[in-house]
Amino acid sequence: MRQGDALNKFCFNNTARRSSSSWPSSLLSVSDLESKVYDNNGMKEDDKVVRLPGQPVGVHFNQYAGYVTVDKPNGRALFYYFAEAVENSGSKPLVLWLNGGPGCSSLGYGAMEELGPFRVMSDGKTLYRNPYAWNEVANVLFLESPAGVGFSYSNTTSDYAKSGDRRTATDALVFLVNWFERFPEYKGRDFFITGESYAGHYVPQLAHAILHHKDRLINLKGIAIGNAVINEETDRKGLFDYFWTHALIADETIVSIHKFCNFSPDTQQQPPECDRAVAEANRVFDEVNIYNIYAPLCFSLGVTPTPKLPSIDNFDPCTSNYVEAYLNNHEVQKALHANVTKLNYTWSACSQVIPGWSDRPFTMLPIIHELLSNGIRVLKYSGDFDGRVPVTSTRYSLNKLKLKVNVPWRAWMLNSEVGGYTVVYDHNLTFATIRGAGHEAPSYQPARALEMIKSFLQGVHLPAV
Repeated sequence: MRQGDALNKFCFNNTARRSSSSWPSSLLSVSDLESKVYDNNGMKEDDKVVRLPGQPVGVHFNQYAGYVTVDKPNGRALFYYFAEAVENSGSKPLVLWLNGGPGCSSLGYGAMEELGPFRVMSDGKTLYRNPYAWNEVANVLFLESPAGVGFSYSNTTSDYAKSGDRRTATDALVFLVNWFERFPEYKGRDFFITGESYAGHYVPQLAHAILHHKDRLINLKGIAIGNAVINEETDRKGLFDYFWTHALIADETIVSIHKFCNFSPDTQQQPPECDRAVAEANRVFDEVNIYNIYAPLCFSLGVTPTPKLPSIDNFDPCTSNYVEAYLNNHEVQKALHANVTKLNYTWSACSQVIPGWSDRPFTMLPIIHELLSNGIRVLKYSGDFDGRVPVTSTRYSLNKLKLKVNVPWRAWMLNSEVGGYTVVYDHNLTFATIRGAGHEAPSYQPARALEMIKSFLQGVHLPAV
């Protein structure tokens, strides 16, 4: 199951929902949070990654990986991988990356397929450098969240059934507080939370939790979310409009959806005409690579005996196969200090043990409003070839915020080509497209994605003509 598959199954089948107004102002009291700060002395040195199997020569930045306990009584611990900046790590910001699903791995997707320092070759054993890795401009921390995703685990099996937005945000906050104790040199460093897909929920909610625990002195500067679900009504409307504008569904189908469907939170059941039209539109999911509607499909079931010549600029659609083989290698797990609970554990890109999702707000827009009003910079970006959370959905959602335009819509440039388009709204909200990118934007357009995040971290506009 891929990240977008998990999102598709979740959005169309999961009924757990709470209104945005019920989202608490604080997920943990100060005393509750303090009770979850554990002894992290000496653990940083234990987490140092000496060398990853198959790692290329000439790697001079520090890597760390391991577990941070977030609930000692239940034995719940989250796995992280941390790549310090290639140069001047002491002066560069700290960036947290979260993948979505819900239930999909930030190590497998974010670190190994998108913005991490390495990609996996087709033999599933060898790594090669990603010259457009985000640790060129920041110190990047990848978190597998919630427990049950990737190498993250709980010794209390019933924890998995309690997975939801609230638990995910709470555990991520506890993780960060403990991680900063383990890496005290990053306390007070400019901090950004980034992610994609269902991380459109994870990222704002974690930022919101940090905002209400200012006593922890986490220096949150901004959030960036890509091809991310943030408002269910407009996300769904934009999905079908994207299908029609990109010639994936018939005129009659979109006319029926516009006429009979109402995706507002108050609608409990759609009329049969809507259900039939949506079912017709959903055939697209089986016909093309919905995460990049112009990308080729993978027809291989595994790895190759010898590695193929890799290409950063032409993303291999079978990359997930190579990553899965690599992360299930015992020597790799040993180097990462991973899989400490089960001898025959099988790592998978999206969780096989989380049975459901207990809660999710219908919209993130009120939280985004609150972040903006508290001076937190927000970047919302879209790979414009993504059909799962398409650019139309994002534009409809942002329009709901009713913010004034400060810097009008324009092209942004990289290497004398249009890298995408951007507009800047009031209160420091930037929307940017990445031309030619899919759902996992840094996979398909790594150079453009790096330029975008570099500009955001530096607080400058994307380069103009």
